Amino acid sequence: MRDLKFDFNGVFERVFPPFRPQHRFPPDLTDPMTRILFVCHGNICRSPMAEFCMKDLVRKSGREAEFEIASAALRADEIGNPVYPPARRELAAHGISCDGKTARLVTRAEYVRWDLIVGMDGENRHDLFRLFPGDPDGKISLLLDWTDHPRPVADPWFTRDFKTTWHDVLDGCTALLGRLADGAVSRAANLSRPVPDPERLGKNGEHPN
Repeated sequence: MRDLKFDFNGVFERVFPPFRPQHRFPPDLTDPMTRILFVCHGNICRSPMAEFCMKDLVRKSGREAEFEIASAALRADEIGNPVYPPARRELAAHGISCDGKTARLVTRAEYVRWDLIVGMDGENRHDLFRLFPGDPDGKISLLLDWTDHPRPVADPWFTRDFKTTWHDVLDGCTALLGRLADGAVSRAANLSRPVPDPERLGKNGEHPN
């Protein structure tokens, strides 16, 4: 499927338009750590770029002790493989190392571990709602839904344009970190957004509006 140049994301986004992130967090607000998992199809391009971009932003803000950040794959195509060389070079161009990172598969048991599970496009969202039916704690979102211009993160596997993907990832991570700027206070406030009723979400988690 990855070798077919079919714009799945464009079709999916037209059928299931993005909805703004709306989250309820676990009740233990005494835990100062915010745990974020980025996911994409194979965990060799977009999600590791997001993982290491976010780690870099957090480090530069002096808040490393407040976050646990990781990435994983939704499909098993690339398990055990390192970050795709062009993605690694793009990160390196911005002074970011991803040495030692290899693709791994997200599991259903991980739902309770993470506060936010952040995908890159509509296909990822579809897979996430299959893996975590109903998203009962409202943890699932797409990275660029945190920005003022929601859209899929450009997939460089097809476009070969890793610079555009980097800018998408940087925009999304910057916006997400900004929303979490108050740490546990923001978690207690549920990110200042109402929580959608899971019963009103479609079978793939899309908002009815």
